[in-house]
Amino acid sequence: MTFIDKLINNTIRADVRAIGGYHVPDASGYIKLDAMENPYRLPAHLSEELGRRLSAALLNRYPVASYATLKASICRHLGVPPGFDVVLGNGSDELISMIAMACARQDRRAVVLAPVPAFVMYARSAQFAGMDFVGVPLQADFTLDMDAMLAAIALHRPAVVFLAYPNNPTGNLYAADDVVRIIEAQGENGLAVVDEAYEPFAQHSFMGRLPEFANLVVMRTVSKLGLAGLRLGYMSAAPALLEQFDKVRPPYNINVLTQTAAEFALEQVAVLNEQAALLRAARGELAARLAGLPGVEVFPSAANFILIRVPNSDELYAKLFDLKVLVKNMGKMHVVLANCIRVTVSTPEENSVFFDAIKASLA
Repeated sequence: MTFIDKLINNTIRADVRAIGGYHVPDASGYIKLDAMENPYRLPAHLSEELGRRLSAALLNRYPVASYATLKASICRHLGVPPGFDVVLGNGSDELISMIAMACARQDRRAVVLAPVPAFVMYARSAQFAGMDFVGVPLQADFTLDMDAMLAAIALHRPAVVFLAYPNNPTGNLYAADDVVRIIEAQGENGLAVVDEAYEPFAQHSFMGRLPEFANLVVMRTVSKLGLAGLRLGYMSAAPALLEQFDKVRPPYNINVLTQTAAEFALEQVAVLNEQAALLRAARGELAARLAGLPGVEVFPSAANFILIRVPNSDELYAKLFDLKVLVKNMGKMHVVLANCIRVTVSTPEENSVFFDAIKASLA
Protein backbone atom coordinates (compact mmCIF):
# COMPACT_ATOMS: atom_id res chain seq x y z
CA MET A 1 0.00 0.00 0.00
CA THR A 2 1.39 3.38 -0.98
CA PHE A 3 1.82 6.34 1.35
CA ILE A 4 -1.18 8.15 -0.14
CA ASP A 5 -3.35 5.02 0.18
CA LYS A 6 -2.44 4.73 3.85
CA LEU A 7 -3.06 8.43 4.37
CA ILE A 8 -6.52 8.20 2.82
CA ASN A 9 -7.38 5.08 4.83
CA ASN A 10 -6.29 6.79 8.03
CA THR A 11 -8.08 10.09 7.45
CA ILE A 12 -11.06 9.76 5.10
CA ARG A 13 -14.29 8.19 6.37
CA ALA A 14 -14.89 4.66 5.15
CA ASP A 15 -18.38 5.45 3.84
CA VAL A 16 -16.99 8.33 1.77
CA ARG A 17 -14.20 6.15 0.38
CA ALA A 18 -16.77 3.55 -0.62
CA ILE A 19 -18.85 5.76 -2.91
CA GLY A 20 -18.19 7.41 -6.25
CA GLY A 21 -18.32 11.12 -6.95
CA TYR A 22 -21.32 12.87 -8.46
CA HIS A 23 -20.65 12.33 -12.15
CA VAL A 24 -21.64 14.93 -14.74
CA PRO A 25 -20.91 13.75 -18.31
CA ASP A 26 -19.18 16.02 -20.80
CA ALA A 27 -21.86 17.33 -23.14
CA SER A 28 -19.57 18.98 -25.68
CA GLY A 29 -20.96 18.43 -29.16
CA TYR A 30 -24.20 16.88 -27.92
CA ILE A 31 -27.80 18.03 -27.80
CA LYS A 32 -27.99 18.22 -24.02
CA LEU A 33 -31.29 16.85 -22.75
CA ASP A 34 -30.12 15.22 -19.51
CA ALA A 35 -30.03 18.02 -16.93
CA MET A 36 -33.45 19.73 -16.95
CA GLU A 37 -32.11 23.09 -18.09
CA ASN A 38 -34.09 25.88 -19.71
CA PRO A 39 -32.75 26.00 -23.32
CA TYR A 40 -33.68 29.66 -23.82
CA ARG A 41 -31.27 32.51 -23.21
CA LEU A 42 -32.18 36.06 -22.28
CA PRO A 43 -33.04 38.30 -25.25
CA ALA A 44 -30.01 40.13 -26.67
CA HIS A 45 -30.91 43.54 -25.25
CA LEU A 46 -31.30 42.09 -21.76
CA SER A 47 -28.02 40.19 -22.05
CA GLU A 48 -26.28 43.46 -22.97
CA GLU A 49 -27.77 45.24 -19.97
CA LEU A 50 -26.81 42.33 -17.71
CA GLY A 51 -23.23 42.61 -19.00
CA ARG A 52 -23.14 46.27 -18.04
CA ARG A 53 -24.37 45.51 -14.54
CA LEU A 54 -21.91 42.66 -14.07
CA SER A 55 -19.04 44.89 -15.21
CA ALA A 56 -19.93 47.31 -12.41
CA ALA A 57 -19.92 44.63 -9.69
CA LEU A 58 -17.29 45.17 -7.00
CA LEU A 59 -15.21 42.03 -7.38
CA ASN A 60 -12.62 43.36 -4.94
CA ARG A 61 -15.15 43.37 -2.09
CA TYR A 62 -16.94 40.60 -0.27
CA PRO A 63 -20.70 40.41 -0.86
CA VAL A 64 -22.98 42.16 1.60
CA ALA A 65 -23.40 39.22 3.96
CA SER A 66 -27.10 39.77 4.65
CA TYR A 67 -28.04 39.68 0.93
CA ALA A 68 -30.91 41.94 1.94
CA THR A 69 -31.65 43.36 -1.52
CA LEU A 70 -31.57 39.97 -3.26
CA LYS A 71 -33.74 38.35 -0.61
CA ALA A 72 -36.23 41.22 -0.82
CA SER A 73 -36.38 40.79 -4.61
CA ILE A 74 -37.01 37.04 -4.28
CA CYS A 75 -39.77 37.61 -1.75
CA ARG A 76 -41.38 40.29 -3.92
CA HIS A 77 -41.25 38.46 -7.26
CA LEU A 78 -41.51 34.78 -6.34
CA GLY A 79 -44.51 34.56 -4.04
CA VAL A 80 -43.03 34.37 -0.54
CA PRO A 81 -45.84 35.19 1.93
CA PRO A 82 -45.80 38.49 3.84
CA GLY A 83 -43.89 38.19 7.10
CA PHE A 84 -41.67 35.40 5.75
CA ASP A 85 -38.07 35.70 4.58
CA VAL A 86 -35.67 33.40 2.72
CA VAL A 87 -32.27 31.85 3.30
CA LEU A 88 -30.08 31.59 0.21
CA GLY A 89 -27.89 28.73 -0.93
CA ASN A 90 -25.44 27.92 -3.69
CA GLY A 91 -28.15 25.99 -5.52
CA SER A 92 -30.60 23.62 -3.87
CA ASP A 93 -27.72 21.27 -3.07
CA GLU A 94 -26.30 23.64 -0.47
CA LEU A 95 -29.72 24.23 1.08
CA ILE A 96 -30.21 20.47 1.47
CA SER A 97 -26.79 20.21 3.10
CA MET A 98 -27.57 23.10 5.42
CA ILE A 99 -30.81 21.46 6.55
CA ALA A 100 -29.03 18.18 7.21
CA MET A 101 -26.21 19.91 9.05
CA ALA A 102 -28.61 21.84 11.26
CA CYS A 103 -30.67 18.74 12.09
CA ALA A 104 -27.88 16.18 12.63
CA ARG A 105 -27.53 15.18 16.29
CA GLN A 106 -24.43 14.43 18.35
CA ASP A 107 -26.28 12.47 21.02
CA ARG A 108 -27.97 10.03 18.62
CA ARG A 109 -28.33 9.21 14.93
CA ALA A 110 -30.97 11.43 13.37
CA VAL A 111 -32.98 10.27 10.35
CA VAL A 112 -33.73 11.81 6.97
CA LEU A 113 -36.67 10.18 5.20
CA ALA A 114 -37.92 10.52 1.63
CA PRO A 115 -39.92 8.56 -0.91
CA VAL A 116 -37.65 6.84 -3.43
CA PRO A 117 -36.63 7.18 -6.15
CA ALA A 118 -35.93 10.84 -5.46
CA PHE A 119 -33.24 13.49 -5.86
CA VAL A 120 -29.96 11.79 -4.96
CA MET A 121 -28.71 14.66 -2.78
CA TYR A 122 -31.28 13.94 -0.07
CA ALA A 123 -29.52 10.68 0.75
CA ARG A 124 -26.01 11.99 0.10
CA SER A 125 -26.40 15.06 2.30
CA ALA A 126 -27.85 12.92 5.09
CA GLN A 127 -24.87 10.57 4.84
CA PHE A 128 -22.30 13.36 4.83
CA ALA A 129 -23.94 14.96 7.88
CA GLY A 130 -23.77 11.66 9.77
CA MET A 131 -27.50 10.98 9.58
CA ASP A 132 -29.34 7.82 8.58
CA PHE A 133 -31.35 7.89 5.36
CA VAL A 134 -34.60 5.93 5.08
CA GLY A 135 -36.13 5.58 1.63
CA VAL A 136 -39.78 4.58 1.28
CA PRO A 137 -40.47 3.10 -2.17
CA LEU A 138 -43.06 4.74 -4.37
CA GLN A 139 -45.87 2.67 -5.78
CA ALA A 140 -45.65 1.34 -9.33
CA ASP A 141 -47.50 4.40 -10.67
CA PHE A 142 -45.03 6.67 -8.81
CA THR A 143 -47.60 7.87 -6.28
CA LEU A 144 -46.84 7.94 -2.58
CA ASP A 145 -47.41 4.77 -0.61
CA MET A 146 -49.13 6.62 2.20
CA ASP A 147 -49.48 3.65 4.53
CA ALA A 148 -45.76 2.97 4.23
CA MET A 149 -44.84 6.67 4.55
CA LEU A 150 -46.88 7.19 7.70
CA ALA A 151 -45.65 3.92 9.20
CA ALA A 152 -42.03 4.92 8.52
CA ILE A 153 -42.57 8.33 10.10
CA ALA A 154 -44.07 6.71 13.20
CA LEU A 155 -41.24 4.16 13.42
CA HIS A 156 -38.19 6.32 12.65
CA ARG A 157 -39.39 9.75 13.88
CA PRO A 158 -37.32 11.48 11.19
CA ALA A 159 -35.84 14.88 11.81
CA VAL A 160 -36.49 15.70 8.15
CA VAL A 161 -38.82 14.39 5.45
CA PHE A 162 -38.00 15.57 1.93
CA LEU A 163 -40.79 15.67 -0.64
CA ALA A 164 -39.91 16.78 -4.17
CA TYR A 165 -43.03 18.51 -5.57
CA PRO A 166 -43.05 17.50 -8.43
CA ASN A 167 -40.72 14.59 -8.00
CA ASN A 168 -37.43 14.09 -9.77
CA PRO A 169 -36.91 11.75 -11.62
CA THR A 170 -40.52 10.63 -12.06
CA GLY A 171 -42.01 14.05 -12.88
CA ASN A 172 -45.34 13.51 -11.13
CA LEU A 173 -46.95 15.83 -8.61
CA TYR A 174 -47.94 14.15 -5.38
CA ALA A 175 -51.52 14.69 -4.17
CA ALA A 176 -51.60 17.86 -2.06
CA ASP A 177 -53.71 16.15 0.60
CA ASP A 178 -51.04 13.44 0.96
CA VAL A 179 -48.35 16.07 1.42
CA VAL A 180 -50.45 17.72 4.13
CA ARG A 181 -50.88 14.38 5.91
CA ILE A 182 -47.10 13.95 5.98
CA ILE A 183 -46.56 17.49 7.28
CA GLU A 184 -49.08 16.84 10.03
CA ALA A 185 -47.58 13.42 10.84
CA GLN A 186 -44.21 15.08 11.37
CA GLY A 187 -45.75 17.53 13.82
CA GLU A 188 -43.40 19.07 16.34
CA ASN A 189 -40.95 16.17 16.05
CA GLY A 190 -39.59 16.95 12.59
CA LEU A 191 -39.48 19.11 9.49
CA ALA A 192 -41.32 18.56 6.24
CA VAL A 193 -39.30 20.02 3.37
CA VAL A 194 -41.25 20.51 0.14
CA ASP A 195 -38.72 20.86 -2.67
CA GLU A 196 -40.31 22.92 -5.44
CA ALA A 197 -37.40 23.05 -7.88
CA TYR A 198 -39.82 22.58 -10.80
CA GLU A 199 -42.55 24.96 -9.60
CA PRO A 200 -42.43 27.10 -12.80
CA PHE A 201 -43.67 24.04 -14.70
CA ALA A 202 -45.98 22.55 -12.06
CA GLN A 203 -47.96 25.73 -11.32
CA HIS A 204 -48.73 24.29 -7.87
CA SER A 205 -47.00 25.33 -4.66
CA PHE A 206 -47.00 25.09 -0.89
CA MET A 207 -45.25 28.45 -0.55
CA GLY A 208 -48.51 30.24 0.20
CA ARG A 209 -49.33 27.66 2.88
CA LEU A 210 -46.29 28.37 5.03
CA PRO A 211 -48.38 30.26 7.64
CA GLU A 212 -50.46 27.07 8.19
CA PHE A 213 -47.57 24.81 9.23
CA ALA A 214 -44.75 25.81 11.57
CA ASN A 215 -42.73 22.72 10.58
CA LEU A 216 -42.98 23.30 6.81
CA VAL A 217 -39.96 24.38 4.77
CA VAL A 218 -40.43 25.28 1.10
CA MET A 219 -37.28 25.12 -1.00
CA ARG A 220 -36.80 26.33 -4.57
CA THR A 221 -34.09 27.13 -7.08
CA VAL A 222 -33.86 29.60 -9.94
CA SER A 223 -32.04 26.95 -12.01
CA LYS A 224 -35.11 25.56 -13.76
CA LEU A 225 -36.48 29.05 -14.31
CA GLY A 226 -33.64 29.64 -16.76
CA LEU A 227 -30.75 30.59 -14.48
CA ALA A 228 -28.98 27.29 -13.85
CA GLY A 229 -25.57 28.89 -14.27
CA LEU A 230 -26.16 31.19 -11.29
CA ARG A 231 -26.38 28.32 -8.77
CA LEU A 232 -28.92 30.09 -6.56
CA GLY A 233 -31.44 28.37 -4.31
CA TYR A 234 -33.71 29.77 -1.64
CA MET A 235 -35.88 28.39 1.13
CA SER A 236 -38.56 29.86 3.32
CA ALA A 237 -40.03 28.76 6.64
CA ALA A 238 -41.17 30.16 9.96
CA PRO A 239 -38.80 33.03 10.88
CA ALA A 240 -37.56 31.28 14.04
CA LEU A 241 -36.70 28.20 11.98
CA LEU A 242 -34.91 30.18 9.28
CA GLU A 243 -32.80 31.79 11.99
CA GLN A 244 -31.45 28.37 12.93
CA PHE A 245 -30.62 27.45 9.32
CA ASP A 246 -28.85 30.75 8.83
CA LYS A 247 -26.41 29.79 11.60
CA VAL A 248 -24.99 26.96 9.48
CA ARG A 249 -25.01 28.90 6.22
CA PRO A 250 -21.42 29.60 5.12
CA PRO A 251 -20.68 33.32 5.19
CA TYR A 252 -20.58 34.96 1.77
CA ASN A 253 -22.01 31.80 0.17
CA ILE A 254 -23.56 33.77 -2.72
CA ASN A 255 -20.98 35.62 -4.81
CA VAL A 256 -21.43 39.18 -6.07
CA LEU A 257 -21.82 38.13 -9.71
CA THR A 258 -24.62 35.73 -8.82
CA GLN A 259 -26.31 38.38 -6.69
CA THR A 260 -26.05 41.04 -9.40
CA ALA A 261 -27.28 38.71 -12.14
CA ALA A 262 -30.13 37.32 -10.04
CA GLU A 263 -31.40 40.76 -9.03
CA PHE A 264 -31.39 41.80 -12.69
CA ALA A 265 -33.07 38.60 -13.86
CA LEU A 266 -35.83 38.93 -11.29
CA GLU A 267 -36.63 42.35 -12.69
CA GLN A 268 -37.28 40.49 -15.95
CA VAL A 269 -39.20 37.61 -14.35
CA ALA A 270 -42.02 38.03 -16.89
CA VAL A 271 -39.58 36.98 -19.63
CA LEU A 272 -38.56 33.90 -17.66
CA ASN A 273 -42.19 33.03 -17.01
CA GLU A 274 -42.93 33.29 -20.74
CA GLN A 275 -40.11 30.82 -21.41
CA ALA A 276 -41.55 28.44 -18.81
CA ALA A 277 -44.94 28.68 -20.52
CA LEU A 278 -43.33 27.74 -23.85
CA LEU A 279 -41.76 24.69 -22.23
CA ARG A 280 -45.03 23.64 -20.59
CA ALA A 281 -46.72 23.70 -24.00
CA ALA A 282 -43.81 21.86 -25.61
CA ARG A 283 -43.97 19.22 -22.87
CA GLY A 284 -47.51 18.30 -23.84
CA GLU A 285 -46.68 18.22 -27.55
CA LEU A 286 -43.59 16.05 -27.09
CA ALA A 287 -45.36 13.68 -24.70
CA ALA A 288 -48.16 13.17 -27.22
CA ARG A 289 -45.71 12.41 -30.02
CA LEU A 290 -43.74 9.97 -27.86
CA ALA A 291 -46.92 8.18 -26.83
CA GLY A 292 -47.49 7.34 -30.49
CA LEU A 293 -44.25 5.38 -30.77
CA PRO A 294 -44.51 1.59 -30.46
CA GLY A 295 -43.17 0.20 -27.20
CA VAL A 296 -42.98 3.59 -25.47
CA GLU A 297 -44.85 4.31 -22.22
CA VAL A 298 -45.05 8.00 -21.34
CA PHE A 299 -45.60 9.04 -17.72
CA PRO A 300 -47.44 12.26 -16.78
CA SER A 301 -45.07 15.11 -15.92
CA ALA A 302 -45.50 18.39 -14.06
CA ALA A 303 -41.82 19.24 -14.55
CA ASN A 304 -39.70 20.33 -17.52
CA PHE A 305 -38.77 16.75 -18.36
CA ILE A 306 -40.57 13.61 -19.43
CA LEU A 307 -39.98 10.11 -18.12
CA ILE A 308 -40.62 7.27 -20.55
CA ARG A 309 -40.30 3.49 -20.37
CA VAL A 310 -38.88 1.66 -23.39
CA PRO A 311 -38.10 -1.99 -24.15
CA ASN A 312 -34.39 -1.59 -23.34
CA SER A 313 -33.13 1.65 -21.80
CA ASP A 314 -29.43 0.70 -22.00
CA GLU A 315 -29.67 -0.01 -25.70
CA LEU A 316 -31.70 3.11 -26.43
CA TYR A 317 -29.36 5.34 -24.41
CA ALA A 318 -26.36 4.02 -26.34
CA LYS A 319 -28.04 4.59 -29.71
CA LEU A 320 -29.06 8.15 -28.79
CA PHE A 321 -25.55 8.80 -27.49
CA ASP A 322 -24.12 7.72 -30.84
CA LEU A 323 -26.53 10.17 -32.50
CA LYS A 324 -25.14 12.97 -30.25
CA VAL A 325 -28.32 13.23 -28.16
CA LEU A 326 -27.66 13.11 -24.43
CA VAL A 327 -30.51 11.92 -22.17
CA LYS A 328 -30.54 10.31 -18.71
CA ASN A 329 -30.73 6.54 -18.39
CA MET A 330 -32.66 5.92 -15.16
CA GLY A 331 -33.04 2.17 -15.59
CA LYS A 332 -30.63 1.15 -12.83
CA MET A 333 -31.49 3.85 -10.30
CA HIS A 334 -34.42 1.96 -8.75
CA VAL A 335 -36.49 -1.10 -9.57
CA VAL A 336 -39.59 1.04 -10.19
CA LEU A 337 -37.62 2.84 -12.97
CA ALA A 338 -36.70 -0.28 -14.91
CA ASN A 339 -36.00 0.59 -18.57
CA CYS A 340 -36.83 4.27 -18.05
CA ILE A 341 -35.27 7.23 -19.84
CA ARG A 342 -35.61 10.84 -18.69
CA VAL A 343 -35.47 13.60 -21.30
CA THR A 344 -35.49 17.36 -20.82
CA VAL A 345 -38.13 19.31 -22.74
CA SER A 346 -36.28 21.77 -24.97
CA THR A 347 -36.80 24.04 -27.97
CA PRO A 348 -38.99 22.87 -30.86
CA GLU A 349 -35.84 22.24 -32.91
CA GLU A 350 -34.10 20.12 -30.27
CA ASN A 351 -37.32 18.28 -29.43
CA SER A 352 -37.68 17.37 -33.09
CA VAL A 353 -34.09 16.13 -33.29
CA PHE A 354 -34.67 14.01 -30.20
CA PHE A 355 -37.93 12.62 -31.51
CA ASP A 356 -36.43 11.69 -34.87
CA ALA A 357 -33.46 10.08 -33.09
CA ILE A 358 -35.58 7.99 -30.73
CA LYS A 359 -37.92 6.99 -33.52
CA ALA A 360 -34.98 5.78 -35.60
CA SER A 361 -33.38 4.08 -32.60
CA LEU A 362 -36.54 2.13 -31.78
CA ALA A 363 -37.16 1.03 -35.38
